[in-house]
Amino acid sequence: MKIYRSLEDIPHITHPVVTTGTFDGVHLGHQKVLNRISEIAKRNKGETLLLTFYPHPRMVLQPTDNDLKLLSTQEEKIELLRKTGLDHLVVIPFTKTFSRLSALEYVRDILVNKLGLKTLVIGYNHHFGRNREGSFEQLQEFAPIYNFEIEEIPAQEIDNLEISSTKIRNALMEGNVKIAANYLGRNYELGGTVVKGKQLGRSIGFPTANIEIGDRYKLIPKNGVYAVKVMIDNKSFAGMLNIGFRPTFNNDNKLSIEVHIFNLNEDIYHKTISVSFVDRIRDEKKFSGAEELKKQLEEDKKVVQGLKFESSKSE
Repeated sequence: MKIYRSLEDIPHITHPVVTTGTFDGVHLGHQKVLNRISEIAKRNKGETLLLTFYPHPRMVLQPTDNDLKLLSTQEEKIELLRKTGLDHLVVIPFTKTFSRLSALEYVRDILVNKLGLKTLVIGYNHHFGRNREGSFEQLQEFAPIYNFEIEEIPAQEIDNLEISSTKIRNALMEGNVKIAANYLGRNYELGGTVVKGKQLGRSIGFPTANIEIGDRYKLIPKNGVYAVKVMIDNKSFAGMLNIGFRPTFNNDNKLSIEVHIFNLNEDIYHKTISVSFVDRIRDEKKFSGAEELKKQLEEDKKVVQGLKFESSKSE
C-alpha cells in the first residue's frame, strides 16, 4: 500500500476506483466497501484508492470538544488498511479551509481533477462537502457531467442492526466488547507503553503492567475487569486487565489501565504492548482490603483461564 500525504504527490493512476471517508475502526461495513472497490478494480484492471483525512474533522472544527473518542489512532488505521490489500491511501490534511469546500468543488477539483476518478464507491448514507451537504443523490447528478461511475453500498447488518463506528463506540463505552468485536470483525485493541506504577499488585501476588495510552482521543472501554490477549514482542499471552480508579487503594481519582499477564516473568517496562479485549468479567469494586481483593483476583483468573483462548504463542 502506497501512502500519500498531499494531493500533489499522487502519480497518474490507471482507472482509480475510489472510496472516501474517515474509516474510523475499519469495521465490517468499511471492509465491505473496500472489498467492493477491489472487485471493480480487478474487473477494470484498475487500482484501489481510499481518500481519508487527518486530523479527524471534529478535532479541527470543534477543538474544545473533549468528548471525541476514536476506535483507531492514525497509525492503527493505516495498519488495518494495509492488511486489506488497498493499493493507495491518500491522507489529506483536514483544515478549516478544506472544510469549506462545497460538494461540487470536492468532487470536481479533488476527486476528478486531482485523483482522475473513474469509479466511486461510497458507504450507506455517506455525506461530504461543506456542512455535509453532499449526498449520493448529488453524486448521481455529478457522475455523467464528470464522466465517472457511482455506486452506493447498502448498510452492512448483523442481527438486523446496521454497523457503524458510532454503534461500536457506544458498545465499548457500555463494556460490550463482544458486540464491538462482532461489528469490527476482530477484537477491539488498545496499545500503549508500559510505565512504572505503585507496584501494589506485586505485593498481593498479581503484578501488573501499567499501560500509558499515548493518544488522548483513543476510546477506552467502560471501567471494569476484562479477559484480554496481550501482544509483547510478537508473542501472545492471556491476561486480565482492569480499567478504573483502584478504589481499594485510593488511587487519587486517576484512571489507570493495568494488566496482569499470565506466564510472564520478565521486565517489560518501557515496552510497547497491545491488548485485545476478549470478554468483560465484572465491574470494578472497592474491597475491604488487600486480602479480599486477592481472593477476588484469584476468582477472576479462574474465569479468564476458563475461556480457553490461546496464550504464550508466537504470532
